[in-house]
Amino acid sequence: MVTADKQLLTQWAKVYTNELFSWAYYKTSDKKIAEDLVQDTFLVAIESFEKFKGNSSPKTWLFSILNHKIVDFYRKPPREISFEAGNASVFFDKNENWQKDQVPKLWKEEEIHLLDDETFRTILYNCLQNLAQRAYICVFATYLEEKETSLICQELNISATNYWQILHRAKLQLRKCIESNAFKL
Repeated sequence: MVTADKQLLTQWAKVYTNELFSWAYYKTSDKKIAEDLVQDTFLVAIESFEKFKGNSSPKTWLFSILNHKIVDFYRKPPREISFEAGNASVFFDKNENWQKDQVPKLWKEEEIHLLDDETFRTILYNCLQNLAQRAYICVFATYLEEKETSLICQELNISATNYWQILHRAKLQLRKCIESNAFKL
C-alpha cells in the first residue's frame, strides 16, 4: 500500500469512525463489540483497498463492510443454553395453561426505555446468545434484519407453522431469561 493510500485511509478513519461506531453500537448494544466491529471494518478496508474503485462514497463502502461484519457477528453459533430449548412444558401444563411459577410478570414501565439501559442490553444480548441456533436465527432475522417470514422459512428449510412455533418459544425463553436475570420481583 502506498503512502497516499495510507493517508487516505487514515483520513477516512478520522472522519467516519464515530458514525461507524454509533451504527455498530445501535445494532449490538455493546460498546466493546461495536469497537471491535469498527476495527475489523478498517482492517478489511486496508486489506481490500485496491478493490475500492470509487463507484460509491467511502462512507457507503465502509458501512457496507461494517454491515457485513455485524451480520457475521450475529451468525456465529450461539452458546449452549441453560434451560430446555424448545420444550414448551417448561412454561405450560398438559392443558396448555401457564405453569403456576411461569406466568409472565408485569414489567414496570419506567421513564427510560429499556434498550437505553446498558445493563438490560447486556442481559438481552446474553439471553439471545443462549437461544438454540434455529430460535436465534428466527429472532435475529425477524427483528434485527426485518426479513420476510417466507425468506426465513426458505433459508432454514422449515414450514411457516414451524417458524411461528420456534419464534413463539424463543420469545418465551427470552422473557424467562430476562425475568430471571433482570427483574427479580
